[in-house]
Amino acid sequence: MSEVQLKKVLTLRTVVATSAGLTLSSSTFVAAVQVAGFLAGDAAWLAILTGGLLCMTAALCFSELNGMIPSAAGIRLYFSRAFNDRTALTVSILYMAVILGVIGAESYVLAEILNEALPSVPPMVWILVMFLAVTAMNIIGLKLAGGFQDTITYGLMLSLVTLAFIALARVDFHLTAPMDTGGAMGLINAVAVGVFLFVGFEWVTPLAEEVTHSRLISRGMLLAVGLLSIIYAVFTVGMTATVPRAALTGSPIPQLIFARTILGDIGVVWMVTLTLAASITTFNAGLISVSRFIYASAREHVLPPVFSKISMRFFTPWVAVFTIFIIGVAISTIVLFTHRYLVLVNMAAAMESIIYALAGLAVIVLRRKMPYANRPYRIPSGYIIPGVSVVVFSILALAIFVTFPQVFFYLTLGLLICAWYVSRVVPVIKQKYQAKKSAARKRRRPMIQTTKAGD
Repeated sequence: MSEVQLKKVLTLRTVVATSAGLTLSSSTFVAAVQVAGFLAGDAAWLAILTGGLLCMTAALCFSELNGMIPSAAGIRLYFSRAFNDRTALTVSILYMAVILGVIGAESYVLAEILNEALPSVPPMVWILVMFLAVTAMNIIGLKLAGGFQDTITYGLMLSLVTLAFIALARVDFHLTAPMDTGGAMGLINAVAVGVFLFVGFEWVTPLAEEVTHSRLISRGMLLAVGLLSIIYAVFTVGMTATVPRAALTGSPIPQLIFARTILGDIGVVWMVTLTLAASITTFNAGLISVSRFIYASAREHVLPPVFSKISMRFFTPWVAVFTIFIIGVAISTIVLFTHRYLVLVNMAAAMESIIYALAGLAVIVLRRKMPYANRPYRIPSGYIIPGVSVVVFSILALAIFVTFPQVFFYLTLGLLICAWYVSRVVPVIKQKYQAKKSAARKRRRPMIQTTKAGD
């Protein structure tokens, strides 16, 4: 009996929506204000477009890697081939944990927004309703979840651009010092945090086994980063041009302040709707991608085998999906009570920078290790683009660690925990799998011998 496999149902439209959807979170509005806060004038657009351009180099690296190894295991397999299994698995698990942490920051911002608009409804009620609805869609089928992702993501993009132009029209499109960054260090920090605006675009790579054509992954990532660069730049400039920066900085709901300023009560309703949509797209895209990573890791015996189970009816990894639901609710509850959402935002920005640097390094290493391997897509200009990705994102990660030492502490602690899991727990899982496989082989052998004797 052949193993049940995932269905190939995703088109370019849904790949773009999934790649963009994980980045289009309500917590990105907080990050956008942070970007503007590092700069002296209205130069946030410059830092955001620079961050987007740099993420393009990373997207090109992921495109080459995904073309070589189109798998739901994605990042783990790229790094495993380039470096070694232990390093790849340790980094991948830590990265997965940080992505789940983004959901915690996201849920906090959502709770603050909904509490402002509807104080009579407890924030956790909204979070649970959202999580339950999205989880159910993902268990029923990816085509349904993908169609939902398309509608919400593209509607959200259009709304953000519309609000930005309404805001800029109020100031007659006049900006104060649009090129004034206030110094090199401020620009570096702004670009480093600006990377968070694109956090997770590459998590569409675990869907490589479910797209109608493997090349759609690379095209989708590049289109998503390009579109988001423009949308974020225009929206952030519009927000900071119409609202005093002091009113936005430090607030978990700067987008609500912005919407109320330019459109009053109508703006509040509109922005609450957009924030809810942004949170749903983030959780939906995260659930789609991270659940596939968990499924593939369990299939390859680095996570307990229960996570590799697929629904015989819907052909979806239902155990992995439900696990993400449990973890997401737990993290959301913790952040809701601790209010430490900015730490998660900065951790994600630092982890993204590390992953992008490693992706560039993986391209360089694999070209030397496997020069004749099939590469449906190969980055032009030799080693220049992957080299730039390695150097620039390494510098950005260091900039975040210097500016936010607690981020370095938490990521180091997480790395140690993941390293312990890889060195202690994974070998036990693999031993149990091998023992089970050997026992099954022994059971089959007497049956074969009996059949031959009967003949």
